Amino acid sequence: MTAPTDTLLLHLPASLYRREDGLLLDDQACNGLRLWAEHFEHLIVMVAVEDGPAPGSWVPLDRIGPARARMDFVHLPSAWRPDRFLRALGPARKIIRSALARADYVGTTLGGASFGDWGAVIAREAAAMGLPFYIWTDRVEPDVARRLVKSAPLRRRLRLAVEYPIMCRMEQGLIAKAALGLFHGRETYDAYAPYSPNPQHVHDIHIHKSDHITPQMLALKQARQGPMRIVYAGRADPMKGTGDWLAVLEHLAQAGVDFEAEWLGDGPDLVNMRARVAQGPLKDRVALPGFVSDRALLLGALRAADVLLFCHLTPESPRVLIEALASGCPLVGYDSAYPADLIAQHAGGVLTPLGQAEDLAKALGALAQDRARLSDLIGRAARDGSAFDDETVFAHRAKLIRTHLPRARPRA
Repeated sequence: MTAPTDTLLLHLPASLYRREDGLLLDDQACNGLRLWAEHFEHLIVMVAVEDGPAPGSWVPLDRIGPARARMDFVHLPSAWRPDRFLRALGPARKIIRSALARADYVGTTLGGASFGDWGAVIAREAAAMGLPFYIWTDRVEPDVARRLVKSAPLRRRLRLAVEYPIMCRMEQGLIAKAALGLFHGRETYDAYAPYSPNPQHVHDIHIHKSDHITPQMLALKQARQGPMRIVYAGRADPMKGTGDWLAVLEHLAQAGVDFEAEWLGDGPDLVNMRARVAQGPLKDRVALPGFVSDRALLLGALRAADVLLFCHLTPESPRVLIEALASGCPLVGYDSAYPADLIAQHAGGVLTPLGQAEDLAKALGALAQDRARLSDLIGRAARDGSAFDDETVFAHRAKLIRTHLPRARPRA
């Protein structure tokens, strides 16, 4: 595809990591930049840079491919502490304003933080310069913070209690100033659309068309017998409902359901999850391997599984739900706007009330005892996932930008 001769400025919420032989970026962010470059000739990428060991999914920038030559990375400091952020703010504003002046289209993200959130600073600077811009986000950050207040350590709870109302006002104000709102997932869209002059419901996914389960693999999966295979892939974090996830499986074990399960992902709850599994009824039935860097292994796990079991407790739009559907893996979890929207057309999943682990266990147990229903659900999931691939969703977002976002500078 030949990209039009326009420059898109965008902010990446994922940091660059510096090492002796070059810079590392999250592999999905690399794929996203490659796809943006199919629709815009030049990219100005504003991103914070950090030192130290990078997370496991970070890869060299060369992973972007030939389009890397058409990208200008503008480095910002990593400054999440208030004192560091305030010291860095003045020089960073000059860098940001200089970059904004070179862009035809301007986009930024919501990070939900009072300090260190360069996406919010970019939005404020664009507004001050009279430039139209879009805001993109994939989760409702204030609600995440509000729910974390209940379980965080005292010092963190006090800070969140102070930051929560500030965060709400800041996000609502910036969204109101943005000419276009791109909100990933129905839940995020529903939360932010009332404040946006032009809200658009979009998706953000990095699964290729070739990654979708094939008809032959789907047929084999539907015909398979044996223990129910249960999977989840994501960060082992309280907001993902790690405790509820294990509680559901404990209910299944106590009910005599034949199953095997695994959670792929690292995070602060992983140690406690492993201890709970080792000491209880889930021993030898639940695998917790930690972070998996190989996407082929992740997609293979989704294709092999009968269901994706999720217990998300906060409003967000995890990509793994779409990846599961594309793998013919039904969604079984807590009800919310995002998963309900994903399976609205073909009913490729079963959703139960938020926070009710026993209800979710009963629904999952009934499914395990009815292989014909499960087989039908697997086919429905694949149909619900068939519409999603990275090229399609990025083309959709690029079209929305060109259709609804005025240019930041006139054509030469």
